[in-house]
Amino acid sequence: MARAVPAVERAFDVLELFLDTDELSAPEITAKLGLPRTTVHELIGTLGERGYLMPAGRGSNRFRLGVRGFQLGSAYAERLDLAREGQLVAEEIAERCQETVHVGVREGTEVLYVAKVDSSHPVRMVSAVGRRLPAHCTAVGKALLAALPRAEVDELYGNRKLKAMTEHSIATRKELRAELDQVLEAGVAREHCESNEAVACVAAPVRDHTGDVVAAISIAVPILRWNEETEAALRDLIAEGARTLSERLGHVISGGR
Repeated sequence: MARAVPAVERAFDVLELFLDTDELSAPEITAKLGLPRTTVHELIGTLGERGYLMPAGRGSNRFRLGVRGFQLGSAYAERLDLAREGQLVAEEIAERCQETVHVGVREGTEVLYVAKVDSSHPVRMVSAVGRRLPAHCTAVGKALLAALPRAEVDELYGNRKLKAMTEHSIATRKELRAELDQVLEAGVAREHCESNEAVACVAAPVRDHTGDVVAAISIAVPILRWNEETEAALRDLIAEGARTLSERLGHVISGGR
């Protein structure tokens, strides 16, 4: 890796201060970064000329982010491809756990899988990109449904009977609401033989640059390799994977979320 350029690092240090606040003065930047006052004024001047900082108001000695940062962020967001980014993160997670990893999105009451990496084990879950499953029967679907207001969930399902894929599938809207509350509290969804009698799964929600939940990523494991210790480890791993994919989609994680 090439050597970091100190001047560029200092410029980014200045810009990243504005991730947590709207406005700062030169003395405040100096105090926060511990840089010489002259250096800070030079950095502010350069960033201002390039459109990355601007005065907070006419005649103000305080600064805020300029439009150039917004333009770069917008260009980044426009070029994002959920399936591509999801595939890359799924590959990283699968390499670490050697199990099947999926990325899915919600379409109505169904989950559509947009990325997948197979387990390296001879006994593994059989699935495919493009497959659809009832959201309430899958960990991916539960992670996505949990992000919705409960009134929207009720509207989605109306009075219809929930389709069961196995004898373990959630059968009623009351059970579904209780399950979604647990997912929202834990931050991770689980499925135990609900879409496939021989498979257990954990999943976590993925957010984009707006903070909205746009997908979920999961790890699926045959029951013969599933136990409490495995589940605990995979819950941590899938939560990490969801954070990584969220960051790749432009989500800025602060305050633990």
